[in-house]
Formats: sequence, structure tokens, C-alpha cells
Amino acid sequence: MTSTRTGMRYRSIEIDGLDIFYREAGPRDAPVILLLHGFPSSSRMYETLMPLLAQHYRLIAPDYPGFGHSSAPSPAAFEYTFDHLAEVVQHFTEALELKRYTLVMQDYGGPVGFRLALSNPERIEALVVQNAVAHEAGLGPLWQTRKAFWNDRATHEAALRANLLSFEATRLRHVGRTPNPDRYDPDTWTDEFAFLSRPGQIDIQTELFYDYRTNVERYPLWQRYLDERQPPLLVTWGKYDPSFEVAGAHAYRGNVPSAEVHMLEGGHFVLDEAVDQVAALMSQFLDARLAK
Repeated sequence: MTSTRTGMRYRSIEIDGLDIFYREAGPRDAPVILLLHGFPSSSRMYETLMPLLAQHYRLIAPDYPGFGHSSAPSPAAFEYTFDHLAEVVQHFTEALELKRYTLVMQDYGGPVGFRLALSNPERIEALVVQNAVAHEAGLGPLWQTRKAFWNDRATHEAALRANLLSFEATRLRHVGRTPNPDRYDPDTWTDEFAFLSRPGQIDIQTELFYDYRTNVERYPLWQRYLDERQPPLLVTWGKYDPSFEVAGAHAYRGNVPSAEVHMLEGGHFVLDEAVDQVAALMSQFLDARLAK
């Protein structure tokens, strides 16, 4: 496995009147891996992973509306819900003529990805989960403030914004409880906090997170999809994640007994600390299941 940046491409495409930015690597005729990012990141979170897999796979990583380099209309002009993000991403896959793909889902990528999978189960070749929750068991203590916000937005919005959007929360999302903080590049959370501090971002992210409650409500639907479809499933989980408990990783085996579940040295963004290991696990997993 070699890493090269010569094949990385940075593009934009108009989808539903929005400019959607995406990163791409690998041969156009290779099996497709669609990488869906988390909060408050963007396709940039896959920048180190994509060159490691690009020899045998076509990797495509879009930025959602309101994230990264994609258009970020105000909440008055765009409804920031996970249904709407998934709709835009589905139209993105159709514009790029992606007929079949493996979904890589991290954090917010889970809610977006499961909506795609339920809408188009015939397109899904495999699932790779990186700290994306589909079971209540995965929600840690930090979610108490967030659940209070869903129940009474007016009373708890200020606390939610501090809990979710502060500089320290942005840093903790990466470092978590790791015993190896010196392995983490501070540019990651510094840049993400700069993104969160852009005009209008706090309103966009608050609106979207208020809609996160719909994801928890849909966990049973996602679990039923896993039960019925039994997709090839790889779980690579950073065990020092302060938000999502390791029980959320093991819970996937309750739906897909054949799932590979790996607990790795890393936090919420496991690629920060274990990108080489994740790439090796993905390569072994997909090589055994997909024809190149």
C-alpha cells in the first residue's frame, strides 16, 4: 500500500442550485467508495485516507450543504435537516452516475448514509462505519444536554451551543480520552472552530442539530434494514470517543452477526490517530468482497 497525492482531484458540481464541493481519487472504472463526513468536519477528514486506497478504488467524498467548501445558504433559504442533506447527496450520486458503491459513514455520515441505504438498498455494496451510531447504547453522557435541547429548545439552546460549538468541545471531539494526545494535529480542531465561527454557521449548525432527534427516532428503521439486508459491514471505532460509547460499535453485531468490529486507538475521528490501520482493514475487507 502506497500513498500518493498525484491522483487527488478537487471539484465542484451544481446540485439543486447549490455548489457541492467534493474530493475524488482513483480510477473511474474502479469500485466506488462514497465517503460521508461528520460534524463539524468536511471531506477534508478523508484527505489522508483516500490516497491509501486509490490504487484499486474510486473514492468520492462530498461536502454537505453548509459544510466545507459547499454552498452554505442561510436556514431561511435552505432547510437544514438530515432528510434534506440526504436528498442532496442522493442527487449528487445520480449526477455522478454512481450506480453501486460502498458507504463510509462517520458521525453525521451515519444519518445521511442510512437514509441513502434505505432509499436505494440495491446500490449498497458494503458499509463501513466509523463512530456513527445507530443504537441508543452508543449515546454517551454528553448527550443529556443535547436531548434536553430537543425537548425544550428555547430553554436549552444556549447550553447546547456551548456544549456543541465551543472551541473546547471542538478540540475534545478529536482528542477525546486518548492517552496519546501528542499524535493529534491541533490544526484539525483549530480549522474546524474557524469554520464554526464563520458568519451564519452557528445558526446553520443549531438548526441541523435540532433535527438530529429524528435520527434517534429512526434507529429502529436502520436496525431493521441491517437485520433484513445483512450488508457486508466493517466497523472501525475509535475507543476514546467522548460522545459515542464503544457499546454503539458492538451493537451492530446484534443486527449483522457477520460484521467485523475493530476497536482502535483513536477518538471520535479515528483517522486522526489510526489512518494506516483503518486503510489496511478497509482494503482487506473490501478486497475480499468486491471485484476490482
